[in-house]
Amino acid sequence: MENLKDAIVWAEIPVLNFERAKAFYSSILNCELYEQMMGSLRMGFFPMDPESKGVGGAIVQGHGYTPSALGTKVYLNGGKDLTKVLNRIEPANGKIIQPKTKITDEIGYFAIFEDTEGNHVCVHSPD
Repeated sequence: MENLKDAIVWAEIPVLNFERAKAFYSSILNCELYEQMMGSLRMGFFPMDPESKGVGGAIVQGHGYTPSALGTKVYLNGGKDLTKVLNRIEPANGKIIQPKTKITDEIGYFAIFEDTEGNHVCVHSPD
């Protein structure tokens, strides 16, 4: 990984019901997802500061995008304490698969949830 700042630069979460998924992620992350068509794909972009050149991502509906509990896991930013995000998952019709779990003092905490589309997604925070 010579000369690479970040190994991951983008993530896409497949969805079948775009409106339901957009409402879910907007609710649990307490943010608006910017929606745009990219060719035949309907995309809802997670907030990202373009100045920081950080990792971004989107929910995506279209051919070849099938939700699954199997495969690659995406870790969303849970803010300072992911408990706030976790408290909004079940009211938004998601399911907590693994509760807040300490990784190490230095790395922080993670949890896994199932979204409204059947994807298993992770969330991380330092506290």
